[in-house]
Amino acid sequence: MSGENKKRRMLFITEIETPIGKLNAGASEEGVCFLEFGETKSVSRGKEFRQGENRHLRKLRREIRDYFRGKRKEFSVPVAAEGTEFQKMVWSELVKIPFGSTISYSDLADRLGNKGLVRAAANANSRNPAAILIPCHRVIGENGRLTGYAGGLWRKKWLIDHEKKQSGKPVDLQLF
Repeated sequence: MSGENKKRRMLFITEIETPIGKLNAGASEEGVCFLEFGETKSVSRGKEFRQGENRHLRKLRREIRDYFRGKRKEFSVPVAAEGTEFQKMVWSELVKIPFGSTISYSDLADRLGNKGLVRAAANANSRNPAAILIPCHRVIGENGRLTGYAGGLWRKKWLIDHEKKQSGKPVDLQLF
């Protein structure tokens, strides 16, 4: 394997402190590969990595800080998440959900062109490797209640409430 190919596969990993706990982040030369809460299962397993930062992680750190301060509603750091074509299609739809808004899993399936894809879309949503950057927290149950989030429902509620407050919208979600 050439040094060039090995460099592309190397992940740099770091921790980012936030008001709702530590985020573990990893990035290659292409972009952010994962962003996950400290106690969630790492998607970095099986990859070569080392502690440190590259340009994408430095940019991510700034953008995450600005997001939590209410100064950022969109992210510009590149995401280089691995997944199936269907997962990537779902994740692409997730980033289209406006800041401060939520949709249901049924709405997500409809956006994918087939209401019958609700379970598949929910499964792809649950495998999102880049929390917050790919805003899977903006997908809620059909009844308006919060359901499933790898970082915990309390974090999902916090993120949605934070975004609604920053957008001037009422905070009205219930945990259960």
